[in-house]
Amino acid sequence: MKERPKLRFMNKVPDLVKVVKVPKNLKDIRGPASHGRDFQEGQYGILALGGGYLHWGHFEMMRLTLNRKFDPRATFSNWLIEAPNKPITRKGLGQRMGGGKGAVDHYVTPVKAEQLVLEVGGRCEFAEVLPILTQVAKKLPFPAKAVSRESLQQLREEQEERQKNNQNPWTFERLVTRNMMGCRKYLSPYDLQFKGRYWGKRILKDRV
Repeated sequence: MKERPKLRFMNKVPDLVKVVKVPKNLKDIRGPASHGRDFQEGQYGILALGGGYLHWGHFEMMRLTLNRKFDPRATFSNWLIEAPNKPITRKGLGQRMGGGKGAVDHYVTPVKAEQLVLEVGGRCEFAEVLPILTQVAKKLPFPAKAVSRESLQQLREEQEERQKNNQNPWTFERLVTRNMMGCRKYLSPYDLQFKGRYWGKRILKDRV
């Protein structure tokens, strides 16, 4: 067990606040995650099945729910994502168009598909923490599910097996690389990069 088994409090605003108004830049929630895909110390966690932004209210919801439901003498929890650090601007009501970008309203944390949000470990079984993690996953602004180390590994093996034993020769990658029916002019560079599996911030899990 750890010295601090409960989820730590996340700051609503970054410590070193440097007011920089960044563009929307939706690339930070598009496609698969390049980091945060594996567990660190825990055995169970919440896996994001799509991209989205988490604001401070979501962090507090997860922290209060898990800290109240779990026994700190038997379980521990860890964050696998950063605190809110991306500024979101907003203009006040009744303002006319123009006048530059609005003031910073709040901060969010971008999350990509196939990224773990938090982990839970200790002397507990998956059946004990599954209802609580599922309850938290339903309240997130993107589709998510509760997973364990074994179920996460099984999901990845099933996807690899489907790609390896695919009997249909007309895959999305083959159609696009050969530009059949002139489909390249209707697709974006992200469709070529992700082979049609990630559509915007969503993941098409049934596409091979």
